[in-house]
Amino acid sequence: MITHASPVHPEQAALAAELAESGLLSPQWREVWEQTPRHRFIPDPAWRQLRRGCELVTGRERMDLIYSDEPVVTQLDHGEPGGPGIATSSNSQPSMVARQLSALDVRPGDRVLEIGTATGYVAALLCRRVGEENVSSVEIDGVLSARAQANLDAEGLHPTIRVSDGELGLADRAPYDRVLSTCALREVPPSLAGQLAPGGVLVAPMIDVFYGGATVRLVREDDGDLVGRFFHGASYMPMRSHRLENLGPPDTTTARRRETGLEPERLYPLGFALYGSARLPGVRMTHGFHQDVRTVWLQADDGSAAVAGGRTVTVYGPRDLWAEVEEVEAEYAAHGRPDTHAFGLTVTEDGQHLWLNAPTEAIQARSPRAAAGR
Repeated sequence: MITHASPVHPEQAALAAELAESGLLSPQWREVWEQTPRHRFIPDPAWRQLRRGCELVTGRERMDLIYSDEPVVTQLDHGEPGGPGIATSSNSQPSMVARQLSALDVRPGDRVLEIGTATGYVAALLCRRVGEENVSSVEIDGVLSARAQANLDAEGLHPTIRVSDGELGLADRAPYDRVLSTCALREVPPSLAGQLAPGGVLVAPMIDVFYGGATVRLVREDDGDLVGRFFHGASYMPMRSHRLENLGPPDTTTARRRETGLEPERLYPLGFALYGSARLPGVRMTHGFHQDVRTVWLQADDGSAAVAGGRTVTVYGPRDLWAEVEEVEAEYAAHGRPDTHAFGLTVTEDGQHLWLNAPTEAIQARSPRAAAGR
C-alpha cells in the first residue's frame, strides 16, 4: 500500500537498493522506502554520533550522512541550550530500522502503535505500508512531536500522533496488531503488553545493565504472555523512565590486584552478555579501551567493582565480581557459546525472564559470591 507518494529521490533510491541487496528490504518495503526521502525528516542542525560526543554536520557532509547507513542525531540535551552535547533523539540507522520493520511483519490494514515518534520517519514508512488511518505514534517530547507532525503533514500523511509517555501506550486506539518501540526498554511495560491483540507482535530493542542492546520479537499468546527470541544487537536510546542512575566510584582502599586467564574479549559477544545479564542480575558491564588496552569494567550497587585489561584485574568491594564473571563465562562456554538467536524472552503479568533454546529453559540468577582475602 503506497499513498501520497513522492517522486523518487536518487540518493534515497540508492539507499533503498543497498538495503534490498543486503536482504533487509522486501520488494514491498523497498517501494515504500523509495517513496520516503530521509532528508525531508532531518532537521538542521544535525549531528554525527562519535565515540565521545557529537559532531555538527553541514552542507554536503550533512547529506552524505543522511544517505549513509548511519544514525543522524537530531536533538542534543533535550533541546536545552548550553548543555554537555549529549544526544537525546535521533533518526535511527537505516539498516536497523529495516530489520525492525521486517521483524514486525506488517500487512496492509494492520493496526500499528509506534513508541517514540522522533522525526516521524518510521511513522511515514508505516503509513505507506499499512495505511495512515492504521498508524498511531506517541512521543514524550512535545517539541519533537510537533516537528514530526509537520514533517508528516508535508508528506501528505496523517497518522494519529500524541504527546505521551511511551510506557502508557495509547489505550484509546487499542488493540494493536503490531507494536514497535524505537527506544530501548529495560522491561516491557504492562500497558504495551495489554494493548497488543492476541497473536500480535511487539518488536523492541531491549537494554540491560549488563548489555548495550538487543532487539527482541515477541508474540502475544492466548494466555496473554508475550514470548519470542532476540534476533540482532541494537544500540538505541533508552525510554526516559528506563534510564539508569550513575553509581559512585568504588572504595579504592579495598583494591585487590591479581592476574587472570580470562581475556576481556571473551565477554564481548552479545550471546554472553545476554546469558550474563540473567545469571548476574544487577551487575553492570561496560567494555572499551583504556590506554589502547581492551578493558572490561564491572560494577554493582553494593560498591563492588572490577576492572580487567590484558592479563590483570583489580577487584573492589565486598564481592569478587571478576570471579563471578569467570564462573559465568565458563558456564556459557559449556553451553557451546550460543549466539544471540538462541536466547529468548517471556513476559508475564508477574514480570519477565530470559531463556536459552526454549521458553521452558529459563536462565536462573546465581547467588552473589563474597570476596575472599579482604
